[in-house]
Amino acid sequence: MNTAYNARKVTLSDSFKERAELKLKKLDKFFDDVKTQVTVSALKDIASVELTVWANGMIFRAEAKNADKLDALDEAIENLIRRIRKNKTRLQKKVKASGFELPEEPVPEEVDYDVIRTKEVELRPMSVEEAILQMNMLEHTFFVFLDGETGKVCTVYRRNNGGYGVIVPVKD
Repeated sequence: MNTAYNARKVTLSDSFKERAELKLKKLDKFFDDVKTQVTVSALKDIASVELTVWANGMIFRAEAKNADKLDALDEAIENLIRRIRKNKTRLQKKVKASGFELPEEPVPEEVDYDVIRTKEVELRPMSVEEAILQMNMLEHTFFVFLDGETGKVCTVYRRNNGGYGVIVPVKD
């Protein structure tokens, strides 16, 4: 297991890292090769632990907040494992597609807009159901993916009134 730690406004002791490694070993029963990132931040009296796990071509994410960073770590790991178990059958059925990279195009700078963050995403061919599963595992409200059937870059999103939507680009 390859684990990276990131601390924001907090120092991480060796005992915290050892406990995190011990807790993260629970993921070995689900996956063979796992890469994890543990981000710990503190704001006043609240500690936040964010776990990001890359395994079998999927990304899993969980976050927990608590007064104690060790308790937040335990909550985040339990949330992650609960979500993996909940979606275990879907994850087992997931088709492992090889990565497909699109050439990057330069993004023109906008003078009127203040871009706070730019995020790069790897586009891999997948079905709409797999994209919804990935979005739910990341706890996001939308997810950009490459449709395996059409080859188009699509977006799935969670609707406010329940259910999901898919945005498919078309040319005029």
